[in-house]
Amino acid sequence: MTTPNPSNSPTPTPAASIDRRTFVKTAAVAGAGLVLGASRVTAQGATHKRKRYVIVGTGSRYRMYQGAILGEYKEHAELVGLCDLNMGRVELARAAARRMGAEVPGYAAADFGKMVREQKPDIVIVTTMDSTHDDYIVAGLEAGCDVITEKPMTTTAEKCQRILDAQKRTGKGVRVTFNYRYAPPRTQVKDILMSGEIGDVLSVDFQWLLNTTHGADYFRRWHSQKKYSGGLMIHKATHHFDLVNWWLSSNPVEVLAAGKREFYTPAMAKRLGLKSHHERCHTCPEKNACSFVLDMAAIPSLKTLYLDQEHHDGYFRDKCVFRPEIDIEDTMNVIVKYDTGATLSYSLNAFNSWEGYQIAFNGTKGRIEHSIVEQIYVSGTNTEQGGIAEGGIKTRVIPLRGDAVDVEPWTGTGGHGGGDKVLLDDIFLSNPPPDKYVRNSDERGGAASILIGVAANKCFETGQPVKIDTLVTGLRRADYPPMPTSSDPVPMPPRSRIERRG
Repeated sequence: MTTPNPSNSPTPTPAASIDRRTFVKTAAVAGAGLVLGASRVTAQGATHKRKRYVIVGTGSRYRMYQGAILGEYKEHAELVGLCDLNMGRVELARAAARRMGAEVPGYAAADFGKMVREQKPDIVIVTTMDSTHDDYIVAGLEAGCDVITEKPMTTTAEKCQRILDAQKRTGKGVRVTFNYRYAPPRTQVKDILMSGEIGDVLSVDFQWLLNTTHGADYFRRWHSQKKYSGGLMIHKATHHFDLVNWWLSSNPVEVLAAGKREFYTPAMAKRLGLKSHHERCHTCPEKNACSFVLDMAAIPSLKTLYLDQEHHDGYFRDKCVFRPEIDIEDTMNVIVKYDTGATLSYSLNAFNSWEGYQIAFNGTKGRIEHSIVEQIYVSGTNTEQGGIAEGGIKTRVIPLRGDAVDVEPWTGTGGHGGGDKVLLDDIFLSNPPPDKYVRNSDERGGAASILIGVAANKCFETGQPVKIDTLVTGLRRADYPPMPTSSDPVPMPPRSRIERRG
C-alpha cells in the first residue's frame, strides 16, 4: 500500500517585526565581523564552495536557520550577516553565533542593502514580519541573490504580484519553506495518493483546530492585525492550503468563504468574568484572574528576546487577546474549487480544546482518513512547533465497499512533525537527494497558497466568490508530482454485502 519512510527530522520558531515605513527610515547601525573562509574540504576530500547566507529578521523563527548554518551544515554554508529593525535582537543573534564559534556582522533594517553589498551573499533568508517579506524578497532578487522566505510568502495580491514580477525580471530563485510538506506522516499521505490507492480525488474535507494556548497567541502578537499578517487565512492557513495544493498536485481556481471573530473579543472577556479587556498582560490589573495571561517575565526565552528588547522598538509581545483593535477572524470556513475538478471544504477554528487536524480525501476508488494531534506550543519558548503528540497520528485507507485498513504511520522527530530536518537537508546540503514528492516550493507554490487566503479575506468582506486569476497576472502552475487523473480507468467495485445476499 505504501513505501517505507524516506524521512528524518529537528526544530524552529516565528519572525521579527518591522513596518514598511521603518524599513525605509530606520537609522543605520552596522556591526563589524569576521567572514569565514570561502570553501571547505569534505571528508571525502572534494572541495566545494560554501554558499554565503544572510538572515533578515531575528525574532524567534530565524534560530532554526542560524543554528543549521553554523552547526550541522557548516561544511556547506556560511552565515555572513544578520539584520533586523530591533538592534537588541540583532545583538542577541550575534551573541548566539559567537557561542557557536562564528563572528557574524549585524545590520539595522534600513541597512539591508548595505549588508547585501558588503557581504555579497548568494542567498537571503527572510524571517521578518509577514507584511514585509515582499520588500526583502524583491530587494534580494534585484541585488542578484536567490531568496529563501518563511511562509507565508506575502500577505496581499499586490505584494504577490511584486514578487512574481521581480522573479521573472531577475531570473533568480525564490524558495518558500513549507516544512509541513516534509513531515513524514504528511509525505506518507502524498505517497498513498500518488500510488492510486483511492483513484483520483473528487473532494476533500479538512478541519484544522487551534487550541486556546497556541491559538490565543496569534491574538496577542502582531499577527492580530491584518495589515501585518493577512489574518489567519494567510499566516496560518497558508500551511494548510499549500498541503492540499501539493497533496492534490492541483491549483486553486475559485474560493468562497465566511469568517468571524466571536471568541477573542471584549464581550468574551466579560463573559469569562473579567471586568474588561486591557492593553497587555505585563501590566494587566486582572492578570491573576485571567488564564490567558502570558507572563513573559517568568519565561526566560521570552523575557530575553522580547520584554528586554521593548525599548528598541516599542513592540509588545503580550497584548491582551480580548482587546477591541484586533481585526483578524477566529472562526473561518472556506470552499475551494481546483483545476482538476476537486473541491475542498476547509475550516479553521482558533479556540478549540485540542490542536491539530482531521482530513479526508474522497476518491474514485476509496477514501483516506488522516488526522494528527499536535503538542502544546507557544512561539519563542522551548516548546516544539508543530510537534506531534504521542500516538497522535492516524491514517486509514477505506476502499469502496471494502474493509478499512489502518496504516502504520511514517514518523520523525523535531519541529513540524519531523519536517524541519528533512527541509534543512533539502536547503543546505550541497547535493540533496532527489525527491519524487517534489516538496521544494518556489514562488508559484507560495502564491497559490496565499492567494486562497487573499480570496477568502475578500469573501469575508463581500460575501461573493473570488476567482484566483482575477487577483494576479502571470502566475504559472507550480511543479507537482504526477497523480491519478479523471481519464484513468476505474475498476468496478465489488458488490456490497447486502447486494450479495440478494
